[in-house]
Amino acid sequence: MSLITIIDQDIKKAMLAKQEARLRGLRAIKSALLLARTEKGAADEVSGEAEIKVLQRLVKQRKESADIYKTQNRQDLYQIEIEEQQVIEEYLPKQMDRAGVESYLKELIGRVGAKSVKDMGKVMGAANKELAGKADGKTISEVVKQLLA
Repeated sequence: MSLITIIDQDIKKAMLAKQEARLRGLRAIKSALLLARTEKGAADEVSGEAEIKVLQRLVKQRKESADIYKTQNRQDLYQIEIEEQQVIEEYLPKQMDRAGVESYLKELIGRVGAKSVKDMGKVMGAANKELAGKADGKTISEVVKQLLA
């Protein structure tokens, strides 16, 4: 079953249960997936990999907005962004913790044969492909810099 079908079913459940925050998050996901489906050059169905990228982008947007609202002392808007972020994260694969990313990257650096920060591009390319959806790109980048320094 495709993600958009699952989202449609969950929207119906959220509407019946009158869960406002969940409904906002689900509608944001559905909207983003429909946009991805209708983009120029896109196929009729969005691939699983593309769905994960869309969800990650939505989570990143919510985090950035929440940070802005927090610095501006807008607790009401901050709370809305956090609630939507939590709903969106439910549909992402389980994220690896920093220790898991670090141990995986140590093994990857050995495989790629990276010796210094100059080889960061090789490591990042392979890591982003292999850890797509499982770890945040920012975390991967920080760990790679730390390990190659």
